[in-house]
Amino acid sequence: MPEYPDIAIYIESLERHFRGETLHRVRVQSISLMRTFDPPTEAVHDRPVKGFRRMGKRIIWDMGDELFMVLHLMVSGRLRMKQAGVSIPKKSGAAAFDFENSSLLLTEASTKKRASLQVVQGEEALADLDPGGIEIFDSTVVEFGEVLTGVSHTVKRALTDAHLFSGIGNAYSDEILHRAKVSPFKRTASVTEEEIQEIFDATRLVLDQYADALRQEVGDGFPDKVTAFRPDMIVHGKFGEECPVCGSPIQRIVYASNETNYCPGCQTDGKILADRSLSRLLKEDFPRRLEDLEG
Repeated sequence: MPEYPDIAIYIESLERHFRGETLHRVRVQSISLMRTFDPPTEAVHDRPVKGFRRMGKRIIWDMGDELFMVLHLMVSGRLRMKQAGVSIPKKSGAAAFDFENSSLLLTEASTKKRASLQVVQGEEALADLDPGGIEIFDSTVVEFGEVLTGVSHTVKRALTDAHLFSGIGNAYSDEILHRAKVSPFKRTASVTEEEIQEIFDATRLVLDQYADALRQEVGDGFPDKVTAFRPDMIVHGKFGEECPVCGSPIQRIVYASNETNYCPGCQTDGKILADRSLSRLLKEDFPRRLEDLEG
């Protein structure tokens, strides 16, 4: 799922290419994409785009007169800038946003179509769609700590909860917790003040680092390689590879459609965290510590 760095760069690129341009029409191919009917999609046709902004992982189109389009890419939604009037692919295409000289194509590679597009009238209606998570770059470490420890979760789950923190998802939370040297399954109630500071600093560093890397990759163009598995990540998607910090093999826990990646050497004091399905299968043979893996 596109997270803060990806959405931030999408918005910068959208501002650069489409701010002030007239959106002639929106062609919706995927029925599941539209989540509102009043105002209708036609209400945004032939209007100049006043600007773009971010709300968590949502992209807000300001169409003037307090009329907004709210686009949530969810897991596999991606935006691509194409020639004007481009055909929408039958299988992966969801919609196209047509401008004078180009079209913005919305695709979803997954068979599960989860992306959403809403048209709302008024700032109050827009605010109702905000999950409410705090913005990490607008908060202090004290505010961050209060939110983190104000719920009974694992640290990983808290960081990825959109009602608590804005824009952080599965991929970057792995990188954040590795940078902070904190176990993804440490309970928020047991996090120390020192660890809160480490997680806070790591969150800012990681999100800013990857946003800057994407910014340099895109340049004056448009992002077309948005992915949850970047080659320069340290732990996310790196199962079995050596941690560049301590040399331990990166471990993972797979559940539903997500996975948690971590380094036992850096984050769990050498302990291998139990994967429910794998530990049930291996039973006594399931490795408990790094030494067991080596054995």
